[in-house]
Amino acid sequence: MSGRTFAIGDIHGETTHLFKLLACLPKLDADDTLVFLGDYLDRGPKSKDVIEYVRTLSSRTPAKVVCLRGNHEDAWLRVCQRGWDEFVLPPGNGCLAALRSYTGGAVPAEGEKPASDEMMELTTGMFFPDEVVRWLEALPYWYEDEHAIYVHAGLPPDKAGGFLHPSQATDPMVLLWIRTEAFFREYRGKRVVFGHTRTEFLPQELSQYTPDDPSDLWAGESVIGIDTGCGSGGFLTAVELPALNVYESR
Repeated sequence: MSGRTFAIGDIHGETTHLFKLLACLPKLDADDTLVFLGDYLDRGPKSKDVIEYVRTLSSRTPAKVVCLRGNHEDAWLRVCQRGWDEFVLPPGNGCLAALRSYTGGAVPAEGEKPASDEMMELTTGMFFPDEVVRWLEALPYWYEDEHAIYVHAGLPPDKAGGFLHPSQATDPMVLLWIRTEAFFREYRGKRVVFGHTRTEFLPQELSQYTPDDPSDLWAGESVIGIDTGCGSGGFLTAVELPALNVYESR
């Protein structure tokens, strides 16, 4: 029997929420596992600090640490490899905040666009240290233990009307980007814990956890959504399995 698993949602550059949430967790031991669901950077002011903390956390806790890849990490890798202006330029994606967390620039105002001298670094990702790029490249797309399957965004459909196990996905990037109503409503099977889609946008009438609070953790019959808007005015959430205890940074 494995120990407890604590799945932690999208952090998006918010060290304040990260540290507050971690302080809420019970004392961890070597039988426990921390699973971060990805999206460590962008939007919040401290992308650099979040990445440095989570990628070195295993040296400061007895628990096993699993850091999954999110779609924002996946996107930045594409930027570094071949460019992707359509991702880095829209202010809503929060990429300028990530850049300035590394260069020491001011936290961007809402809707602020990059200065002309920031464009090259932003559109190439050249501000990331090599060791960070290597860490991003090594992030796994999913994780599974006896309690649940953990994935950033969700599971893709199969041809029989069900859903594929992550190991069966022909393109693992779909696990980071998919956002389908069918998965939220129709998936049945081993529990899946996911982030990516903010809980307020999930079908509230199906949530078995505080359905009167759309911003809170979302719990369907076989799926649990824990992106509670950290980095976008919300807070950070963790769920403990198998006990289903919930921890929040608010």
